[in-house]
Amino acid sequence: MTEELSLIKNINIEDMIYEIRGKQVMLASDLAQLYKCSNGTKDINKAVKRNIDRFPEDFCFYLTDEESKNIWFQFGTKNYQVETRGGKFKNPRVFTEEGVAMLSGVLNTEKAKLVSVDIMRAFVKMRKFIKENLIENNYINSILLRHDCEIKELQDTFDKMEEKELKNKLFFNGEVFDSYLEIIKILNKAKKEIIIIDNYADETLLEIISKMDKEVTLITSKKLLKDIDINKYNKQYHNLKVIKNNDFHDRFIIIDKEFVYHIGSSINHLGNKIFSINIIEEDIVKEPLINKINMIIKIDYFYN
Repeated sequence: MTEELSLIKNINIEDMIYEIRGKQVMLASDLAQLYKCSNGTKDINKAVKRNIDRFPEDFCFYLTDEESKNIWFQFGTKNYQVETRGGKFKNPRVFTEEGVAMLSGVLNTEKAKLVSVDIMRAFVKMRKFIKENLIENNYINSILLRHDCEIKELQDTFDKMEEKELKNKLFFNGEVFDSYLEIIKILNKAKKEIIIIDNYADETLLEIISKMDKEVTLITSKKLLKDIDINKYNKQYHNLKVIKNNDFHDRFIIIDKEFVYHIGSSINHLGNKIFSINIIEEDIVKEPLINKINMIIKIDYFYN
């Protein structure tokens, strides 16, 4: 008896305790080893079966396939299923701390009683370890959270600086590609809808908006886009509405009826001459413009 107990003392029971479903559990096979069951887990399963009313699911349960795989990974083995009659395999059974205490009682052997004391101490030690690490992790998480907030503040500052630069964007002759990319960047900010006011819009605009899944309204006075072109486009993409109106001289892009950009060049002439792109933020200018556009859209809807 003394030799057996000294052997158990050399076993690190904490290594046999796993965290599963938010509970600390031990495998039936490990308990069979500690209790020196002559028939291994069969003795434990028989004890549970004889006293099934004493082992509810919060005392013992079988692992799922995924949970078993996690155990296999920790053991470094390919298979950790228990062989049953007929060569069949099933996932192992585990016991919670309450289940271990109940098991030692129903086994009712001197070995089980003595070993259970060490097991209970191991559970207590593991709980203390987890609690101490949880406090430490919470402290680390608070530091990381504060760090993330500082990073976000810096990112917001950079975003504002980038937006500030955009308020007065100037393009020179020949900067066709750069100005084209700037227009694409503006259009991609839209979450719902885009309104473009451009009297010289042509197939160039159709090519740009065909790559977007937002509703686009074009207000134009010229007839560079023919009805047949618009109809063919909408048969495939279904996101363009064209309103003929002669009230505007300048070109504008309105994003989600919230952001208003003044564009110094028609989209099909980007980069041909020096022009600028400016965002209009003053409500005294922006709101009357948006109201005018809303009225034009409503009138068109009423008559068409």
